[in-house]
Amino acid sequence: MTGSEIVVLGRLADPFGIRGWLRLHPFGDDPLAWAEMPVWWIAREGEPWQARQLKGLRNHGDGVVVSLEGIADRTAAEAMKGVLVGAPREALPATDDDEFYWGDLVGLQVVNTVDEPLGKVVGLIETGANDVLRVQDDEGAERLLPFVSAVVLSVDKAGGLIRVEWGSDW
Repeated sequence: MTGSEIVVLGRLADPFGIRGWLRLHPFGDDPLAWAEMPVWWIAREGEPWQARQLKGLRNHGDGVVVSLEGIADRTAAEAMKGVLVGAPREALPATDDDEFYWGDLVGLQVVNTVDEPLGKVVGLIETGANDVLRVQDDEGAERLLPFVSAVVLSVDKAGGLIRVEWGSDW
């Protein structure tokens, strides 16, 4: 399965315990819903995706821990730190009108309220307070725009356009 068919949902973090469990850093609001996907796709950035059976997923403290097939002990779990977790787009639930998967935003053109092109979305950053759009123009200059309603006025996925309240000289 290619990376364009997979939507990245999160990242595996530190080992949890000695039986191969890992902390999960989700990029979404409801990671426990992922338990309904019996097969998870995992890969390091830039590498091919591999299917893994889900063995367990549960809340622990203020986070989530996961157990995947083939990761039986702490040593194996340590080797998985930083691995991305994804799912095929068709396996994911539909989003509401004001919700977006990160993968749906990457590649969209960004223009401001006076129709000045600011570039295209090349990625997103999760900051804790809010997500941030990484927008790169044709010359390679990068802008970081907070993904909040005061800045992002509209997202037209079908039209490939995000309209923002942001000056071209900011």
